[in-house]
Amino acid sequence: MLFRKGAKVKPGAAPRHGLLAAIRDPALIVADQMFGSLPMTSRAAAIAAAEAVFDDGRFEAELARLIAIPTESQNPERAPDLTRYLGDGVGPILTRMGYEQSVHDNPVAGSPPFLIARRIEDDGQPTVLTYGHGDVIAGQDARWTKGGGPWKLTRDGDRLYGRGTADNKGQHLTNLLALEAVLGARGALGFNSTILIDMCEEIGSQGLDAFCAQHKDLLKADALIASDGPRLHADQPNLVLGTRGALNFDLVAQFREGAHHSGNWGGLLRDAGIRLAHAIACITDARGQIRVPEWRPDSLTEPVRRALAEVTIADGPEVDPEWGEEGLTPPERVYGWNTFVVLSMLSGIPEAPQNAVQGEARATCQLRFVVGTDDREILPALRRHLDAEGFADVTIVEWDKDLFRATRLDPEDPWVSRVADAIEATSGQRPVVLPNAGGSLPNDTFADTLGLPTIWIPHSYGGCQQHAPDEHLLAPVARQALGLMAGVFWDVGA
Repeated sequence: MLFRKGAKVKPGAAPRHGLLAAIRDPALIVADQMFGSLPMTSRAAAIAAAEAVFDDGRFEAELARLIAIPTESQNPERAPDLTRYLGDGVGPILTRMGYEQSVHDNPVAGSPPFLIARRIEDDGQPTVLTYGHGDVIAGQDARWTKGGGPWKLTRDGDRLYGRGTADNKGQHLTNLLALEAVLGARGALGFNSTILIDMCEEIGSQGLDAFCAQHKDLLKADALIASDGPRLHADQPNLVLGTRGALNFDLVAQFREGAHHSGNWGGLLRDAGIRLAHAIACITDARGQIRVPEWRPDSLTEPVRRALAEVTIADGPEVDPEWGEEGLTPPERVYGWNTFVVLSMLSGIPEAPQNAVQGEARATCQLRFVVGTDDREILPALRRHLDAEGFADVTIVEWDKDLFRATRLDPEDPWVSRVADAIEATSGQRPVVLPNAGGSLPNDTFADTLGLPTIWIPHSYGGCQQHAPDEHLLAPVARQALGLMAGVFWDVGA
């Protein structure tokens, strides 16, 4: 039964204005109360209504309103705008859907606030948590070559330009409007909905984990269904069930102050650059295969392999066939394995080399790691490995910031098939299932701290230029995503 008799829908939960007034049919509510279920065409009606939001310009109008609020979380002067986004940005949308809203201080003093919005229809129904972040990176106003700059939504063909269109205002707006379409068609969601809006994701979601731990009662749910990041391919939906973790650190070879003439001291003094280069070389072999035993995961299981067998690498540079872990497919290397990368190296003065033996060299390194890697042991294991290889003189400097932990929902979890089936029923396409993304998100907060199955449904694509000038959202993807999410939310409430 889709809309239970006696369900505790709060008064005014589905007001007859905006999108709801356009698609809500009181006769369907009566039919449900009489027969215990709505006609199957109502699912199609909800999807059509969600797509109509794009076709008649309402999606662009709402997105333009959100983009106009310059929510740069890296800019302290934008602090009032970060709070304003919650009240004047997403607030009106949530209000007309009957959500109870509350803005909460961040546990980290001086950091942006969080918003929790809840619509509780029946304590016996499942609850879905939906997350989005309203903050964006620096606008980089002077570097835009398309549209009207970062704070004005501008359409050019199939591209909607503006800061936050892809990351992440356009994505969580899509999910809100899809919820509204279902609410209008059914008269209720058929499940309980909690929405969390984060205003500091672009500065590491500082305080998010502590906040969720403090408010577990308000954020209690059965699953997370949210959207962020790009699709693998613009023309095919995909699900992402977790993220790789990421840990940055420095390796430093420091033997003496200053540099000494290479003619007089070469061959007598340890060269910091050479020592550091050899230390790095012992971490992997010549094709990048990891040699630190504890960094080699055992979590590439058969269900994960089966899921990755359906994956193709996103469009971009040509993959080097002789690089990475031998015996693994390219998708297994990036989504099912750990990778070590040297982000930068410095010895001497690159822009003005001197004839001198350098006393110090430094490299910034990163390990992207999957579930099955003990993040508490990453650097201790590296220390043991370097010592055993004869590099006790190379120091490991841990970064003073939180790491991203690895997460992965089992591809055979019932929530995965439930959401994948809904997307296939709507689009006719079976979505590609990624056990985890190659990059990182604060998904460990939802998977570990809140203990939820986590499913991410990206609404952007790899060429969206997020974090760069000319960020944009593809109109065909946005339109399809509205219908897909309406179908997903409809089926969750069935």
